Amino acid sequence: MNHTDSSRPVDPDYDTDYEVGQDNVQMMGMDLHNPVFFISAILILIFVIGTLLFPAEAKEALVGARGWSIDRFDWLFMIGGNIFVIFCLAIIVLPVGKIRLGGKDAKPEFSTISWFAMLFAAGMGIGLMFWSVAEPIAYYTDWYGTPLNAEAHTQAGARAAMGATMYHWGLHPWAIYGVVALALAFFSYNKDLPLTIRSAFFPLFGDRVWGHLGNLIDVLAVLATIFGLATSLGLGAQQAASGLHFLFDLPNTINTQVAIIIGVTSVAIFSVVRGLDGGVKLLSNINMILAAALLLFIIFAGPTLSILSTVGMTLGSYVENIIPLSNWVGREDQTWFHGWTVFYWAWWISWSPFVGMFIARVSKGRTVREFMTAVLLVPTLVTLIWMAAFGGSALDQAQAGVGALSEGISEVSLAMFQMLENLPLTSITSFLGITLVLVFFVTSSDSGSLVIDSITAGGKTDAPVPQRIFWATLEGLIAGALLFGGGAEALTALQAGAIATGLPFTVVLILMCVSLYKGLNSEYKLHHKNK
Repeated sequence: MNHTDSSRPVDPDYDTDYEVGQDNVQMMGMDLHNPVFFISAILILIFVIGTLLFPAEAKEALVGARGWSIDRFDWLFMIGGNIFVIFCLAIIVLPVGKIRLGGKDAKPEFSTISWFAMLFAAGMGIGLMFWSVAEPIAYYTDWYGTPLNAEAHTQAGARAAMGATMYHWGLHPWAIYGVVALALAFFSYNKDLPLTIRSAFFPLFGDRVWGHLGNLIDVLAVLATIFGLATSLGLGAQQAASGLHFLFDLPNTINTQVAIIIGVTSVAIFSVVRGLDGGVKLLSNINMILAAALLLFIIFAGPTLSILSTVGMTLGSYVENIIPLSNWVGREDQTWFHGWTVFYWAWWISWSPFVGMFIARVSKGRTVREFMTAVLLVPTLVTLIWMAAFGGSALDQAQAGVGALSEGISEVSLAMFQMLENLPLTSITSFLGITLVLVFFVTSSDSGSLVIDSITAGGKTDAPVPQRIFWATLEGLIAGALLFGGGAEALTALQAGAIATGLPFTVVLILMCVSLYKGLNSEYKLHHKNK
């Protein structure tokens, strides 16, 4: 390899003649991997045109594919999710946790606070804004089933609602991200392989990963990422438009939502041009400050004692129910189980190439133990507090019969604003909430663009700026075109398509665990041999 660090011991098991970018072609100021870029672009174009021409048919076909994968392979998603949690926890305590990403002399590129802000913003910051109120209320009121058939509108139902919400946003999703992120960071920084998904399978398939097999893996990753980001952008536009209608009585129309997408995409393009340090890091730090301000306000302006007790109640319910909720055999709550848990697992897995690669991109210089602790345990703790504050306040209002939430979910994108309506300074906090939604989407868009850019550049992390602009623009165009041309049906089809990719990627991630352990074990033995 042309970027080997001579200060690290050479591992003969990872000796390859492949050079980063050797299959690339240069055109229109861009450095493109052949054929990953071109196959991905063609498939994306076919999907968008087909969905715009036949939105109802596309929705029916893709929702059918999503339903088939969730109903038939719920066992695979659940087994996979459990494997990833156990694997990541084991990595923290095993001796391989001492390995430093980039070699023993590598130094972190970012401060711990900035590093955590970036990984958290990319990982699920926007989802916490969207679902932290809606999900507990949905479970409490039996909007679409209840966890483990808990009785709706009861104290036991509220406890189950908080524990199940925490289950969906706690260890399991972060373990999914952690597997992908650690695999990519390790094989890139310690084994000098390209920073792309296929590199994680080198211990299993050797030089074959540079051929058709690797192309297939990378194309799947690009499609999952671009569809996931575009879906997320469309959903975020709907929530922001709902907030603007709630706050300023602006019409919540397709035109408003498309205008929001154009604005977010414009800022994202500006950010990707500035690069990782001047763009994503800056916005992520701003995100964390605004999120912390909103969180503290809700804790102190809301039912403070109730929120503090909800932290303990949520943690207790999470610990108590994590094993029953992780089981897939003989479930009696099938509607809830398939509609929520399995759906979420497919979504997190389809989202993992993007989040995993972005976290890998910013994590050089961390030890494996430090990395996995920060990716797995710290976000789970933050999520616990966040859910207790937002979800706990919402449940408190619902149980007291206060406000719109006491009647259940009317519109998911409005739920957070309906909760804030019953707290002081509603206009200020709602405006802060809208701002957070928009800034979270900008960080998702620009970090996603950097990830897709790296995959479609054959693992290069310094691809030309026009390439970053291309992908950031394309994400906005897909979301905007589908919303404008096909409305909610097209967006549902896009989301279903992204989730359907979670099925093959579950198998990919299980294989990645095997490959990663082989790589870490090899590295550990190599260092001990060279002592």
